[in-house]
Amino acid sequence: MQDDDRPEYVTTDAIVRSYHATEPVFAGILREIRELSKKKPEATMSASKVKIINRVLSDLLVFLQSQPEGKYLEQLDDQTLPQVSDALMVMVQFETALASFAKRHRARDRFSSILFHWVTEERLLEDEEAENEADEYFGEAEG
Repeated sequence: MQDDDRPEYVTTDAIVRSYHATEPVFAGILREIRELSKKKPEATMSASKVKIINRVLSDLLVFLQSQPEGKYLEQLDDQTLPQVSDALMVMVQFETALASFAKRHRARDRFSSILFHWVTEERLLEDEEAENEADEYFGEAEG
């Protein structure tokens, strides 16, 4: 694959695995915080809730911090415990960053108009190797 053909945004299989492991946990916690925010938006969060949320946010920051929206992302302050509404605002920023990450690092499959795949270093290498093998095969067949 020539540099001109290389996609602008490429990730790795390890980061995709981390995304798939962390995103559903984050989504579940976000649902709970949204519900809590409807009932008691001004309530101060407990230290244990902040700790649980920050563990997930920490895992997300590993790959989201280098993204364009990464400069806006940070964990919840565990020293001055946030109100539920403040925690929700922080988590919505992460939700938006996750959606942008997935959109930026996925591409339509070239064999299907409805399937998408992650654009990873490993997949690009596999595609390049397959193209080289095809070129060798068809080059030999023509000769």
